[in-house]
Amino acid sequence: MFSKPIKPILLSIGLGASLALAGPCDIYASGGTPCVAAHSTTRALYSSFSGALYQVKRAKDSATTDIHPVSAGGIANAATQDSFCSGTTCLISIIYDQSGHNNHLTQGPPGGAANVYDNLSDATAAPVYLNGQKVYGVYIAPKGGYRNNKATGTATGDGAQGMYAIFDGTHYNNQCCFDYGNAETSSLDTGAGHMEAIYFGSCSFWGSGAGSGPWIMADLENGLFSGQGAKLNSADLSIKWRFVTAIVKGTSNLWAIKGGDATSGSLSTYYNGARPSGYNPMKKEGAIILGIGGDNSNSAQGTFYEGVMTSGYPSDATESSVQANIVAAKYGTTAGSATTTKTTTKATTTGGSSGACATLYGQCGGIGFTGPTCCTSSTCKFSNDYYSQCL
Repeated sequence: MFSKPIKPILLSIGLGASLALAGPCDIYASGGTPCVAAHSTTRALYSSFSGALYQVKRAKDSATTDIHPVSAGGIANAATQDSFCSGTTCLISIIYDQSGHNNHLTQGPPGGAANVYDNLSDATAAPVYLNGQKVYGVYIAPKGGYRNNKATGTATGDGAQGMYAIFDGTHYNNQCCFDYGNAETSSLDTGAGHMEAIYFGSCSFWGSGAGSGPWIMADLENGLFSGQGAKLNSADLSIKWRFVTAIVKGTSNLWAIKGGDATSGSLSTYYNGARPSGYNPMKKEGAIILGIGGDNSNSAQGTFYEGVMTSGYPSDATESSVQANIVAAKYGTTAGSATTTKTTTKATTTGGSSGACATLYGQCGGIGFTGPTCCTSSTCKFSNDYYSQCL
């Protein structure tokens, strides 16, 4: 059973007001484009929110508990999860919607591409830090994902919406499709324009950006788009940041892609213009997906920390203020620091010379995902078949 979310009381603020007093959804509301979905396992996205952020389910007895922020508007209480999951494993069973629309994300159901339920995420597989304090992201391996096919308040038809998400810029693949955003309510491919979601990864089958990726693109159904055309947009740059702010927004025959380093600086615009041929008007259906495609294509992978969907087309000024808020949250990979870490692809060997060695994707020394990592059994704790954390 879902715990009833606390409906946020929006602050009366202008875009020039102190960001320390406002969360991302307070900022969107002050800009006239309120959040209709707000998901995060790392922090509250409203200054007044003190309800449940997510739920974990432990293996030993199938018991569940909700994880709240440590205080209203604060970061997630990771200590609650650590205590509850001590001596066993836990999965993230629900990612609660903070917007008051009850658009919670749960295990993705079977769909047209993968006719099976998607796997839930290991609750401890993506530890990071906010302002030096430990929190957990949502690590999604292939065959994993979350969905809500009965969302309310989300954009439908050619309605305007905005979306942002914070991803791990080093955890991706070239498969379809690691998405967050608006999708079909049937888990089936119902045609071009029936989706509008943020995509992150290096899949280049439909479209691509400069370099080898990963890129921020839009999944509009029957295509991943980096711009108006179906293929290359050289202005859509490959991402090199450890923590990535990814934005896609759309309205009548106009849409945009933006991105930036979630730990410093401002946003860059990678595309701003007309819809691709065959995608105007849009036919959005309003479901919400995370980690999968609209038809439950579930071969992709990635890590999600926070994201929202809005009613209306956010202004550039609003998005700039949201980015400043994200930077101020101080995402980092080590306790006591919030330094950004660039993507690296070199293989890293850790541990001693004895013991069985397994090559998996690893997170070592606080650096983030470093590619294939060889770890000895005495120095590794395996979270699942795709991930290891070197101790």
